Amino acid sequence: MPTPRLIIHGGAGAISPTNLPYNTYLLYSASLLEANRSTSSRLAAGASALEAATEAVRMMEDNPLFNCGKGAVFTRDGRVELEASVMTTHAYHKRACAAVLLSHTQNPILLAKQMLIRGQTDGSGSSNGGGGDPSGGAGGAQGHCVLGGPTVEKLAEEWGLPMVEEKYFWTRKRWEQHRRGLGKGLKGSEECEWNEETEDERDREGYWGDEEGWDGKEYLPQGTVGCVALDREGMMCVATSTGGLTNKLSGRIGDTPTIGAGFWAEEWLEGRHKQLDVQAPLASLVPDGLKDVLGDCLPGLRGHKLLAEDESHDEKRISNHIRAVAMSGTGNGDSFLRTAATRSAAAMSRFQPGRSLASAVHQIAGSGGELQRSAGDRWGKTGEGEGGIIGIELINGRSNIVADFNCGGMFRCWIDDEGNERVMVFKEEYPSKK
Repeated sequence: MPTPRLIIHGGAGAISPTNLPYNTYLLYSASLLEANRSTSSRLAAGASALEAATEAVRMMEDNPLFNCGKGAVFTRDGRVELEASVMTTHAYHKRACAAVLLSHTQNPILLAKQMLIRGQTDGSGSSNGGGGDPSGGAGGAQGHCVLGGPTVEKLAEEWGLPMVEEKYFWTRKRWEQHRRGLGKGLKGSEECEWNEETEDERDREGYWGDEEGWDGKEYLPQGTVGCVALDREGMMCVATSTGGLTNKLSGRIGDTPTIGAGFWAEEWLEGRHKQLDVQAPLASLVPDGLKDVLGDCLPGLRGHKLLAEDESHDEKRISNHIRAVAMSGTGNGDSFLRTAATRSAAAMSRFQPGRSLASAVHQIAGSGGELQRSAGDRWGKTGEGEGGIIGIELINGRSNIVADFNCGGMFRCWIDDEGNERVMVFKEEYPSKK
């Protein structure tokens, strides 16, 4: 039985001590620790990985520090379009569900979670061709894994999830970030008809800063927030949520709801086979000197074979164990889409013998990796290719925490193998802590 654990990330990008002052770092650190402690205690008490991962993300959705939910960025049109997704290694028929283009669902991650859970009964007892009841009566969202806009928000309302007016998501810093990006003046909050900045938000010391709200230099998270959790039953879940890219075109779909790009989770049976020295009939007709030369084209010439999976020999396996991986990405979503980042890392771990998840994630998201190379000569100029990945690898009941990134920093929080709480943003500890 594995030890429950999780890792959380809060965004990645061109972060430096210059645009992330120590006091601001402490705000992010406290928020990540709060989410980590709350969900870790739930896992230890027996909560499922799905419950823990989605709760951690829900807490960040309610926190205006992060680019999701309440703190989400604006589109070029000055609107909010949110995305969220969940995926598990097993236990659910759909395994992965996502909701996109949300403007009224207070917690998008809870909608994705309900799509997954209600999907257990999709199609059962229905009379519409096995598609289930689109209202969720016989399941959730029919057999679909991804839904968006008014259709899925209608389901959210019918399922009793908290719904809000779009003005709920307005924050001064994100609005001024939006206006700066369009080359507009800062004194334009009145132009947003659904500005609902509260008195408490205006007075929140250490967050809103000067009266303009955002100075154009302070780092504001651009990427997805996410959590990967492992429960005592050996199931892993990845949950992600985002507001997307600042000033994105309305209708843009990013990596967060795209299965295999911004998130992935799977498990498989991994075993090593024993070779038997069985002389192939053709091998006896070929001189020994030519067997190695022709062996790549005609494996039977090598004079041995691997026992097939269905052959009933007592000694066919040396080892046989469950292996699983789960990952959440953050950063420039279009780069994750172009590289199918998380699924690519999982495939390396699964199909390259002896390849660890940490090694695969480094090849994708580490310095000089596939994400960075995908930007070509635009690297370092447009934000393309920047990002990071967190994850957990489970091998025969033992888990390993994984995290890597190719940009200035990535907010992340976890409990290490010695049981110590860790919060980091850079490769090393924050300079003021040394």
